[in-house]
Amino acid sequence: MTNEVANQPAARLWELFNVFAQIGLFTIGGGAVMLPFIQKAVVEDKRWLNDEEFADMLAITNSAPGAFTINASIYIGYTQRGLIGSTAAMLGMVTPSIVIILILAYLILQGQSVEWLQQFFAGVRPIVAALLLDAALKLRSTMVKTKFDVCLLLLGLAMLLLASINTVLVIICGAIFGVLYPRIRRYRQAEQLPKDDPTVSKTDAKAEKEAD
Repeated sequence: MTNEVANQPAARLWELFNVFAQIGLFTIGGGAVMLPFIQKAVVEDKRWLNDEEFADMLAITNSAPGAFTINASIYIGYTQRGLIGSTAAMLGMVTPSIVIILILAYLILQGQSVEWLQQFFAGVRPIVAALLLDAALKLRSTMVKTKFDVCLLLLGLAMLLLASINTVLVIICGAIFGVLYPRIRRYRQAEQLPKDDPTVSKTDAKAEKEAD
């Protein structure tokens, strides 16, 4: 955690609720669409996390069971105020959705037309794609730093787009490669080191004995 982020005072409970309630209320599409809004709120505006911590949060919350947005609100709330903070942030995220869904369900059950809502979503869908692209571009410098990261990125895209492999399996494969790669690299580096010269070892041992 950078000093700038570390020096930030812990968020108030109402502040956590309010920030995530605004994200939940004004973000159409849910899920990954909320990513740029969450990034702007918690990294750029509130400075609750820095870029690297936000990238780590994404890896954890996308790997854990459940909806990414709920996991993200719980994680960020916990970093600020512990269990009660995670509860406030999570309630802020889900409350707008619950209220809106209940209203729409009531209108549908009353037989009212929601054609305008379909037209609304038809206009929003292209904007959702733009938001996702914007989030990817903002996070590229944080999440893709090395050649290994680039290789995993291309592998993941190939698995998702070309082979249509389940997202869970893609995440598991990435985790396995992430665990194995540094170990294989250390092993190869150890193999390239020069072997100990027995003559030198004996000479060093004799010198140490004489010094004693």
